[in-house]
Amino acid sequence: MSGSTSIHPSVDNGVQAGAENFAGGTLICKCGHNPVTVSVNAQSAHNHVCGCTKCWKPQGATFSMVAVVARDSVSVATNGDKLEIVDTDAAIQRHACKVCGTHMYGRIENKGHPFYGLDFIHTELSRDQGWSAPEFAAFVSSIIESGADPEQMGAVRSRLKELGLEPYDALSPPLMDAIATHIAKASGALPS
Repeated sequence: MSGSTSIHPSVDNGVQAGAENFAGGTLICKCGHNPVTVSVNAQSAHNHVCGCTKCWKPQGATFSMVAVVARDSVSVATNGDKLEIVDTDAAIQRHACKVCGTHMYGRIENKGHPFYGLDFIHTELSRDQGWSAPEFAAFVSSIIESGADPEQMGAVRSRLKELGLEPYDALSPPLMDAIATHIAKASGALPS
């Protein structure tokens, strides 16, 4: 049963390892004519599948696949006039193509946010091979909010584990530790 549980097209047939010396590539929206392209001049980090309702998912995917890179490594290469921010009130300002709806990158503008300085990208939008492999599954229970059958959550978690993607209902422990450390330093509970 769990082997037939679809997670995301990029991992359903197994997780592909990243390339050791990979230095980035180009993300391309789903438009057939004049697509938006975004250059990323770095290897991605903390790649994961995400069940939240905010992240962009390709057609038919249960989870999104999202990673981070330093914001100074991301630049819009072509057709930037087609981009708009999906939700200006969200912590992550997701820049999406107005025509096809593909989220090209997400940026945090709040300098006090623990992940300020990182942009969120969907590596499956690139034809370039070698991006970091997904490492875990975040916000797994949130797929229920998108319409997943709660009775199938055992099968979903089982499939994630088969793929080597430890399921969490938040972020991975190292990322949760990074958030808590940032907050503790900002409050003075830990030295800066």
